[in-house]
Amino acid sequence: MTIIIIDFRPVFLVLGILLIVLSAGMGIPAVVDLYSGNPDWAAFAVSAAFTLFVGAATVMTTRTGEVTLTLRQAFLLTTLSWVVLPAFACLPFMISDFRLSFTDAFFEAMSGITTTGATVITGLDSAPPGLLLWRSILQWLGGLGIIIMALTILPMLKVGGMQMFKVEGFEAQEKVLPRATQVAAALVMVFIGLTALWALLYWAAGMNSLDAITHAMTTIATGGYSTHDASIGHFDSGTIDFIATVGMIVGGIPFLLYVQVMRGRSDALWKDSQVQWFVGTVIVFVTLIAAYLTYTGTYSPLTALRFASFNTVSVITGTGYATADFGQWGGFVVVVLFMLMFVGGCAGSTTCGIKIFRFQVLFEVARVQLRQLLQPNGVFIPYFNKRPIDDSVATSVMGFFYLYALTVCLLAIALAALGLDFTTALSGAASAVSNVGPGLGSAIGPAGTYSHLPDAAKWLLALGMLLGRLELYTVLVLVLPRFWRG
Repeated sequence: MTIIIIDFRPVFLVLGILLIVLSAGMGIPAVVDLYSGNPDWAAFAVSAAFTLFVGAATVMTTRTGEVTLTLRQAFLLTTLSWVVLPAFACLPFMISDFRLSFTDAFFEAMSGITTTGATVITGLDSAPPGLLLWRSILQWLGGLGIIIMALTILPMLKVGGMQMFKVEGFEAQEKVLPRATQVAAALVMVFIGLTALWALLYWAAGMNSLDAITHAMTTIATGGYSTHDASIGHFDSGTIDFIATVGMIVGGIPFLLYVQVMRGRSDALWKDSQVQWFVGTVIVFVTLIAAYLTYTGTYSPLTALRFASFNTVSVITGTGYATADFGQWGGFVVVVLFMLMFVGGCAGSTTCGIKIFRFQVLFEVARVQLRQLLQPNGVFIPYFNKRPIDDSVATSVMGFFYLYALTVCLLAIALAALGLDFTTALSGAASAVSNVGPGLGSAIGPAGTYSHLPDAAKWLLALGMLLGRLELYTVLVLVLPRFWRG
């Protein structure tokens, strides 16, 4: 039996660079708080200085010339990035006037970077601007990071069928970064452009500058952090609801398609079957919920369409915004939205959940098996986007479905063992692994927070967020002894 000696230097080099970027992000709320006369600027300045020091020291001690990543190094880097960054990003929450405990601060930072949107903070309406901006920056960086990871790392690692989305030029596992930087540059430009556009739209619709910028960041990142305890519902504006709904849908579409549109392929969006399924799913369930709310007399038809559109899109994309407590809309709506928590948006977007493409693959495999029963001697091939689905992809997707359901069940059992009621435990587990944010019930529903949960539950939920954001396999493979052996 051979023990694999992993060279950690490339991994820590990239981690150091990410910490430097994170420290630069901390500098923005520090300047905002200093300008507004809020003493919390010092908390961000100290946190930024410490993070910069650790990041720079890590880079200087691990520079080795050309950076290459092996398969094992890529697995390590992906998981460590989403663990180390929250550990440093939580510092301002602990040092600022909010004085969160390490558990609460790490939970808030993990929820932000994984774009989950679950929060332990109350009193957002009176919170200092720097802290509000920092929460949005975390989700913005996390949303951008997951897009880049979904197009560079996950296809290479063949996680849950993601190999179907391998970008040309990423064939060699050990030479990912040079090509990845080119793709990342284009994605960053698109991400910044869409964020700026939505900030302008929010501002034109009546938000002040801070609200417009922060909500634009968390809308495009489908994160869900708001500057108000009542979330988007605080503004009570149909125009803002519409802008946010469209923004969440935009965030749920593969960002590489936007790059292709910019390069002249104007039909790239509409011809992609994943986008067609995603938009079709949204339309079907918005119509069902709006019709139900109208039929039961909960709202008038137009109001029902407004609330159904916003909250359905918010749940299916895992954004977590809320304009109403949909837990009070009746059992039908609660069950439908609970199911939609698992769906998610498209692969290569900022959304979470199982992802639309996996449902497409599962549907095609099931369709072929049914036809095979009727015609045992026939040869039938499942297709995705007009291309045959490889057997390894179908196997990966079915394995992912099983592991996803098992993870949610085990997490719910663990939460229930800590004393949480059935609704809170099950919906909390589903919300964490699907990176949605709000759960069901009065405790962690759209009108509640996670602040009252025991610390052990918060750590379990933070683990669930990590597992869900990194597509389960990326994290779980590290606990296998075989990963560390030849």
